Amino acid sequence: MLDRAEFPHVLPPETTRQEDALRPTAPPRAAHPAGPPGAADTVTPLPEAGEVAAADLPEPSGALDTRTLSRSLFLRLRELSAEDSGKESPERAYVRDTLIELNLPLVRYAAARFRSRNEPMEDIVQVGTIGLIKAIDRFDCERGVEFPTFAMPTVIGEIKRFFRDTSWSVRVPRRLQELRLALTKTSDELAQKLDRSPTVPELAQALGVSEEDVVDGLAVGNAYTASSLDSPAPEDDGGEGSLADRLGYEDTALEGVEYRESLKPLLAKLPPRERRIIMLRFFANMTQSQIGEEVGISQMHVSRLLTRTLAQLREGLIAD
Repeated sequence: MLDRAEFPHVLPPETTRQEDALRPTAPPRAAHPAGPPGAADTVTPLPEAGEVAAADLPEPSGALDTRTLSRSLFLRLRELSAEDSGKESPERAYVRDTLIELNLPLVRYAAARFRSRNEPMEDIVQVGTIGLIKAIDRFDCERGVEFPTFAMPTVIGEIKRFFRDTSWSVRVPRRLQELRLALTKTSDELAQKLDRSPTVPELAQALGVSEEDVVDGLAVGNAYTASSLDSPAPEDDGGEGSLADRLGYEDTALEGVEYRESLKPLLAKLPPRERRIIMLRFFANMTQSQIGEEVGISQMHVSRLLTRTLAQLREGLIAD
């Protein structure tokens, strides 16, 4: 909290009791002169950043003091911003940091709504804190709106943007992400109305998009999560081996790829007639008689040319 000895003009005098009420628990001292004994001597300390729950928020009376102190700090921050003329003074930075710490329970409360997501809670709280800082920088206390009401949409929006941009296993365009959400909602509505699963044309007509877009939107859902190739097999499938063992198979054509790539430069060096004969024989599957008629030579001549050319290619492969 603010130290009046260091910054005597940060807080107005009337916020003294609210500031004292928000300090961490201190050893017993004399009763406060402005209220009943012990009324403002002890307050439950703020929870740690990783412990997020609705119960982390202050009690109603403490929340009232927090809102009062926040408003006083926002008024002071506004005055310092006007005085500094764009320059960051130590006093303004201290007031701003105090506002951030004072409203961190708001971030924890918003982050608790996303505790079921497959992301560390600490990361969600950090992202929500970025939204809190943006809300503090944009908040105008003269508009008559409470800061929690103003900040909550910004904090939640920052967290949702984090999930939208980082939680997908494969990056897909935002248009398709939004289309997927619309398809999920529309599909549920049509399923209740029709008492069956809607078809692609029905979804396209309900959303006013083409059937191709509907198919793309439905396929996008497969890009949200990915399975590891080393993940074990489900118990229903016997529970033996990994996903790679179940998906892999021998590709009989893989060996021929190396041979074809090695033959390409050798074929390019052949004379045009010999190269054409090779192409007609092994790629067009023509007989020697058909090749002779195509090229205009005898079948015997085609046989001699094939024998000589194949021997030349074989020697080139062995030399490589």
